[in-house]
Amino acid sequence: MKVNIKTIAQMAGVSVSTVSKIINNYNDVSEETKARVLEIMKQTGYIPSNSAKTLATNKSNLIGVVFAGKLNVDFTHPFFVEVLNSFKKQMGLLGYDLLFFSNEKFHPHGDYLARCLHFQVDGCIIISGDEVESSIDELDQSPIPCIGVDIKLHGKSSGYIMSDNYKMASKVVEHFYLLGYRDLGFIGSRSEISTIRETGYRDAIESFGLPINESWFVKEETFFESSGYAAMKRMLSQPALPRAVFAASDLLAVGAMRALKEHKLRIPEDVAIIGCDDIETCKYTTPTLSTIRQNKEKIGKLSALMLYDLINNQSNMSAFVVEPELVVRESCGGGSNS
Repeated sequence: MKVNIKTIAQMAGVSVSTVSKIINNYNDVSEETKARVLEIMKQTGYIPSNSAKTLATNKSNLIGVVFAGKLNVDFTHPFFVEVLNSFKKQMGLLGYDLLFFSNEKFHPHGDYLARCLHFQVDGCIIISGDEVESSIDELDQSPIPCIGVDIKLHGKSSGYIMSDNYKMASKVVEHFYLLGYRDLGFIGSRSEISTIRETGYRDAIESFGLPINESWFVKEETFFESSGYAAMKRMLSQPALPRAVFAASDLLAVGAMRALKEHKLRIPEDVAIIGCDDIETCKYTTPTLSTIRQNKEKIGKLSALMLYDLINNQSNMSAFVVEPELVVRESCGGGSNS
């Protein structure tokens, strides 16, 4: 005899919903009933599946994880890995597992929305990337609750969380200005987040009455180290160098530092550098990297709680902006606060 959740309910003399509550650790079932049902499950060797949970509760307790973009971030990106670890931990405490979606090949279950429906996920977290696919918009506009990290979502069942990317750039310019640096450069990518950071940087430079040298504003394809290296090599080909550079990610900054060292330039004596994200690597570069700290643990935890509330219709909050913090280390001078 095939044993399923209905069989367990019949054998225990309870409803399917009661068995479901026991499977999902709800508190409103008596200990006696719970013990009886668990004993029957043990005797029959029944192991609850996601489909069984879905049948009884209309929920799979699965959260889809989507790395958006053709030039996507993934497990190699230290910032998003730390955010995702925090998210995973909080969702686990709330009783959910994570299901990771690939964007390399959509067959046989179609695009993101089709696959989310196929696997009956209760919600999705969407991690920002470059050149975001149109299928992300379709998922955002669907009834499936979604939370975006560093990507703005506007669907009726969606929300997003990000650091104040505009404000963090003004913190950098203010610090450079206080240290006496007036010739400022920028290294970024072609992503929307990098563009926001660049806009904030340019506006802050102008607010201090400083000139902008376009040859010192260099953009490459990605947020990774190789792009930072290539960007600084392009900057080094100019007749003059900026006195200080803001890199839109720590990985870009690390690549830029490597290029400067190859040219026998000192950091920060010749060129000061500030990155963005405060990944663990910052503490171990030579010199240690000054950066804008994004609270990765807080972003991950808030993402989980916001998504949980969206799934359970407990909140209509659509966006949350996390305050950034300047962390001063050796690469820009001015001492150290971390």
